[in-house]
This record gives sequence, C-alpha cells and structure tokens, in this order.
Amino acid sequence: MRPLSSSELLAVWDAGLGQSPLERALALLAAADDSRPDILASLPIGQRDGRLLTLREWTFGARVTAVTTCTGCGQDLELDFVVAEIRADAPADGADAMSLARDRHTVRFRPPTSADLMAVRDADPARRPELLLDRCVVEARRDGEPVSAGGLPPAVVDAMVDRMAESDPQADVRLAVSCSACGRTWRAVFDISSYFWSEIDAWARRILREVHTLASAYGWAEREVLALSPRRRRVYLEMASGWTTT
Repeated sequence: MRPLSSSELLAVWDAGLGQSPLERALALLAAADDSRPDILASLPIGQRDGRLLTLREWTFGARVTAVTTCTGCGQDLELDFVVAEIRADAPADGADAMSLARDRHTVRFRPPTSADLMAVRDADPARRPELLLDRCVVEARRDGEPVSAGGLPPAVVDAMVDRMAESDPQADVRLAVSCSACGRTWRAVFDISSYFWSEIDAWARRILREVHTLASAYGWAEREVLALSPRRRRVYLEMASGWTTT
C-alpha cells in the first residue's frame, strides 16, 4: 500500500458519492493498493479495517477526534485517541480457516469478508445473520454426517462467533466511554470505514472551495492548486481574500 495524493483522494471521493459504504472502503484500498479488487474484497473484515487505519493515518495523521452521544442523557462527548491505541493484533495462526469440535459437531469455518457482506446486504435483515453464517461455514458435520449451517445448534454457532472475533479482532473496535454529565459508562463501536469517509468528505468539500477561490483569483487549473503544499495554498488563499501575511 502507499499514501494517496490529493488528486487520487478526490477521485475516490467523487466516485464514492454514488457508492455504498462497503464499496467506498474497498475503493479506498484499491486506489492505494495494487492488489486485484476481488482479493481486497476477500480479506477478513478486521484485516481490511487494519489497512484502512494505516491509510487514514497516512492521510490525516495519527490522532483521531470523534464525537459520540451518551446513551443515557444525550450529552455529546468528544473522543480523542491515536490510531495505535485501537490497533488489534491478530493471533499468530491468522484469521483464515478455523475448526471447532463441540456437542457432537465438527465445523470448519472462516471469518466474514467484504464480499460476504455485499452478498447478503439486499436480503431481509432478519435473514442476514443466517445467510452470512452459511457463507462462512466451509464444512459442518454431526457425528460424521454432513449438516447445513442452519442446522447447527445455537451453542455451536455462539462458539464459532467467539472464535471469529478472536481470530480477527480489528473487525470489532469498541472504545471505553464515560459520560461526565451523568456518569454512565459503556463501550462505543468505532467504525473506521464510516469515520474515515466522513473525514474525506469534509476534506474534499473544503479543498474544492479552495480550488474555486484560487481558480477564480489566479486562473489556475485544479491540478495546479492541488500541487501546492497546504502551507503555500493557505498563503495564496489569504492573499486572494485580501489579507496580509507576515
């Protein structure tokens, strides 16, 4: 992977306005990675999000500032941390095929991928967990005889879900939050895909306003404005607005 230039990031943003969140996440990785799109889509969710964290750090820096709302009193709370604090190391044996033996059942399975999520996204929400499980089960047997994923008992399914979470921990990042107003504590989900996109969207709209201002003032093309360093662009914007700089 490599960092994205301003023009590349704008191109991904432009295309992403008409895409789903899943498609946006993969488009960001595809722009920064030479791997085929189908390979990126087959990464376990945690591995995908780990790459998005790296790309986000390259793009906007290590510090993350987010806002969440207290589930008790509705107070808005600011969260501030660095990327390294939410990185989760996967076990040494990786997050590929796993096996489980429990209650006369033996199952081989793998963690879900972006391709799996896209395959079930148009299904009835009530059926999505079942369909996702079916895609993730490689083989299931009861007393040596094949059974469907839907025929697995709840205890076996729960054990599989726990193993998936252990093997791909970056897929479910939760932040410890405490409300200073009411004292409530909970663990808030942090989704790097949606958070990163919200940052890109705000950045792109600001950059395009700057391009408009400088193009109007100096007649420069977009590529010429984007080629300027942020510091030089800021000085030109100040001059274009009639400010004086020292």
